[in-house]
Amino acid sequence: MPLLEIRQLTKIFAPGNTRWGAKSKGQVRAVDDVSLAINAGETLGLIGESGSGKSTLGRLILRLIEPTSGSIFFEGRDLVHLASGPHAGGRGGEMRRLRRDLQIIFQDPFASLDPRFRVEDIVAEPLIIHGEFRHGPGMGNDGIRARVAELLRAVGLDDSARRRYPHEFSGGQRQRIGIARALALRPRFIVCDEPVSALDVSVGAQIVNLLAQLQRDFQLTYLFISHSMPVVRYLSTRIAVMHRGKIVEVGSTEQITTRPADPYTRSLLRATPEMSP
Repeated sequence: MPLLEIRQLTKIFAPGNTRWGAKSKGQVRAVDDVSLAINAGETLGLIGESGSGKSTLGRLILRLIEPTSGSIFFEGRDLVHLASGPHAGGRGGEMRRLRRDLQIIFQDPFASLDPRFRVEDIVAEPLIIHGEFRHGPGMGNDGIRARVAELLRAVGLDDSARRRYPHEFSGGQRQRIGIARALALRPRFIVCDEPVSALDVSVGAQIVNLLAQLQRDFQLTYLFISHSMPVVRYLSTRIAVMHRGKIVEVGSTEQITTRPADPYTRSLLRATPEMSP
């Protein structure tokens, strides 16, 4: 059984209500009848041009936005039919528990961290929300401090980062903080939503290598979303190609990059400069 499977997943935005707030005259099928399976321990690269629906699909999988139709299975449980939200009880509690296993690394390391919080507050927030500790950050809880320090070490930051604010760090360092936050609850599945697109090439390469190391260390499964074929080729076990809301091709990294079957995939490869992370 795959760790995660989506079946016929569709997201339709109403007129004038697209994800980016732009006006549209008709409905927008941002994700159109998509089915995919992701196995435990692998990285499925999801590639396509801007506007192809990649990030919307990632958010649908985590139920950060709700699908119009379709199913999302995590270890055989359909997430779509589990209630969510702070007041959800019963099966909503099951969704809350599952959220520990399902995390995201966002695209923009400058916008994804609250500038009012110290790093220790940011990294510890998931631990507090999910009740791993009884006291909040800054209240002398040695358990929180030790966990935050452990997470920061895992992403290549030393303990001195705990008491500093996001504006004191570079973009690459901020992305490391975001990764530490995503790891806080020891998830099994992480959506990496264009995690290096806002960084320069050398820093982005360091983050990609870090993600590969963390996958080995923490037995993680990734959906890695990107518009960069070289990055996806380097990190992914398999690649899914998305175009206008549809998956047009799925295959092993070797097959997609050397023997693509779909014309759109071939056009992406022709436009790809020869480079490696």
